[in-house]
Amino acid sequence: MNMAVDNNQTQLRQLLTDQRARFQSNQAPSYQSRVDKLTQLKQALLDYQQPIIDALINDYGHRSPNDTIISDIMPCVNNINYTIKHLKSWMKPSRRHAGLLLSPSKVSVQYQPLGVIGIIVPWNFPVMLSMGPLTTAIAAGNGAMLKMSEFTPATNALLRKMLATIFDSNEVELVEGEADVAAAFSALPFDHILFTGSTVVGRHVMRAAADNLTPVTLELGGKSPAIIAPDMPIDTAVERLIFGKCLNAGQICVAPDYVLCPAEKVDAFIAAYQRRFNKMYPNFDTNQDYGNIINDRQYQRLLAVLEDAKAKGATITSAIDGPISTTQRKIATQLVTHTTDDMLIMQDEIFGPILPIISYQSVDEAIGYINRNDRPLALYLMSFEQQTQQKVLQQTHSGGVCINDTVFHVAADDAPFGGIGPSGMGHYHGKEGFLTFSHAKTILNSGKINTGIFVHPPYGGVIQKLLIKFFLR
Repeated sequence: MNMAVDNNQTQLRQLLTDQRARFQSNQAPSYQSRVDKLTQLKQALLDYQQPIIDALINDYGHRSPNDTIISDIMPCVNNINYTIKHLKSWMKPSRRHAGLLLSPSKVSVQYQPLGVIGIIVPWNFPVMLSMGPLTTAIAAGNGAMLKMSEFTPATNALLRKMLATIFDSNEVELVEGEADVAAAFSALPFDHILFTGSTVVGRHVMRAAADNLTPVTLELGGKSPAIIAPDMPIDTAVERLIFGKCLNAGQICVAPDYVLCPAEKVDAFIAAYQRRFNKMYPNFDTNQDYGNIINDRQYQRLLAVLEDAKAKGATITSAIDGPISTTQRKIATQLVTHTTDDMLIMQDEIFGPILPIISYQSVDEAIGYINRNDRPLALYLMSFEQQTQQKVLQQTHSGGVCINDTVFHVAADDAPFGGIGPSGMGHYHGKEGFLTFSHAKTILNSGKINTGIFVHPPYGGVIQKLLIKFFLR
């Protein structure tokens, strides 16, 4: 291990030690203290709204202010409002049935804070994917350390400033750095780690956490399909699908990664997508509602994926007339047909404004294609037929599903969000997030009457025989 990583590890361990010491001094924060912190966090997000917009424009080169409001700030504020409304009921111990064998003892489950949560944040939505988990961690009574992406330095600096107005550093700490810091962060003995990012990096995080037996929630990605069923009018399908592909220029873990379209409707889909795209983003080169690719590294990766597909026989049709700009990191949706499985475009999550279109002859064929590949984080179905809806729901696995819409299921505060298999494990959001960041401690409370004595040795007594006979019916 090099000296830089040694120093990072030492510094990070000291931060964690300081957080643990604070937590040990108050292991059961009151309901009111949690609500007070959440209220302050909400107000800070509102007060810093314009600086957050400006910081993300700085980090991206250009990012639509409305994209930031809709996908970063608004979900955080709504999440805090929802959490405050329901927190008292979540914190309340739940009564459980002791059962006849344990009567008259009482059983309950108490929800305790875990301690210190490590939150590893990606670059695509650095506010929502840091402040959202932080909201849940604070609601559950924990401290938190956030590892931010090195690709969003302006946003990181602003969030550090904002958080310092609410939390002490030994309560919530924001950490920056590149891959060596991320590796050192993952290796810390947190009480829980929440990672949002790629499947490849998620495997490294899980390996590092295993050494400490640290539980992990992995919010990964994958290739999320969108099925256009035969009954769905193409214009309606495009209208329901296109926003999820264009928001943040497709740099979303739940963006539609590829479309499964009836073979006879592929050309109509491309034409409808072009019409709708140009209506949403007129004068594309100067349009301010469509954002940039985050940096040159990601921009070049996407260009390489397109070149690979083209070299292997794919047909690429842009949503707008004209070639991809060489002077700005701005790419209109590139619609790709005649794909093959050996193309990079069909092997890894695209995470950008490229949309393969795969033709099929029957819904069963489309389902079979999905099931032959890794289970995705999201699945989208465009169909108004209930029989088709039930068929797809019952015969496929995915982290979540939208029927006749895309990406908006992430904004459902009262429902869990998470992946399955290579697209992730565990859940957060809403009550499930509170439970993820809490320890459910079972408590058996026995009073003055001790029925347990009936099963004490010596064995073979009449009462024991009757009990065994009764319970083994």
